[in-house]
Amino acid sequence: MEPQSGVRAWQWVVTVIVIIALIVIGIYVFGGKKTEAPVTSNESPATSPTASANRIIINDQFPGNVVYVSSVQASQPVWVAIHKDNNGQPGDVIGSAHADAGISPLKINLKQSTVDGAVYYAVMHTDDGDNTFDATKDVPLKDENGNVIMKIFHASASANAEIKG
Repeated sequence: MEPQSGVRAWQWVVTVIVIIALIVIGIYVFGGKKTEAPVTSNESPATSPTASANRIIINDQFPGNVVYVSSVQASQPVWVAIHKDNNGQPGDVIGSAHADAGISPLKINLKQSTVDGAVYYAVMHTDDGDNTFDATKDVPLKDENGNVIMKIFHASASANAEIKG
């Protein structure tokens, strides 16, 4: 009788270990809400309930007729427009592209090529839903302080050759 009760005890131990492992895996996979630490950034958020969800990340660009935005993060569909410099402020729009809500890279074809050494602005604009960028209707988005959400970049022949426009 002794060997049989030893086997049963062993089966109970293995069963208990398997149940505990399944519970731990279940908690890990299906566990309660996970919280993430707040992200601090020097990026400009928009003035909406999800203000911190709007930002543009762009590097200096190789001169040419295309601008590559590393990342657009938007809480709603937006336009990103490339503006020429007008005495330290965004001037004429030389290209634009639509970005859906979420995070994605963006390629913007320009109507006018960027020039080596010049300053440009990538500006986030609202989307009025007509599938066409119009600077008079698709106005620049602003953060909670009233600042336009934009990033300044330069066209430079020394920019990364992989981002030629």
